[in-house]
Amino acid sequence: MKVILMQHIEKLGAKGDLVNVKRGYARNYLIPRGFAIYATPYNMKKLEEIRKIAKAEEATRLEELKNLAAKINGTTLSFTRKTDEQGNLYGSVSDTDIVNELNSKGLQVHKSAVQLDKHIKELGVFDIELKLHKDVEARIKVEVKKEATAEPAEVKPEPIIETPAVEPVAEEETETAEPEAGVEEPADSEE
Repeated sequence: MKVILMQHIEKLGAKGDLVNVKRGYARNYLIPRGFAIYATPYNMKKLEEIRKIAKAEEATRLEELKNLAAKINGTTLSFTRKTDEQGNLYGSVSDTDIVNELNSKGLQVHKSAVQLDKHIKELGVFDIELKLHKDVEARIKVEVKKEATAEPAEVKPEPIIETPAVEPVAEEETETAEPEAGVEEPADSEE
């Protein structure tokens, strides 16, 4: 079934492309979500207009991404992580950590743009590539430092002062008055 894509779909095509897909994929996924429209004769007449709009949007987006790449290039992100005695990290620095740090600096980047083969699990400075678009790339430096642990100050032993042993004083036993047999205690009477 032929459809016209209304937005870029990875591994399928760009906005304005005429693609052939399976009928169920078009009817159940692409069309209901607005990702594509049927390639009817009426829509085929509008295809050139759709492509012009897509080209203009792509040019605008590409310009925005180039400006973003210029701001990002050369940025150094610093992360502090706990380590063991050998300098191995207990955790790691992931692409999510990098994206969150960039977002906190006002640089909005999607997680898929960070080109990490695997999470960073050692101390040092790493050069990371960000692929913002097929034509736009940026490079940042990620510095992973050891968390400064506060060394415990030397504990000076307290001087031991011996006190003479004092025997506990036994408390005197007080007699409790038990009621005498045969004498009743007055009861509260309600009248």
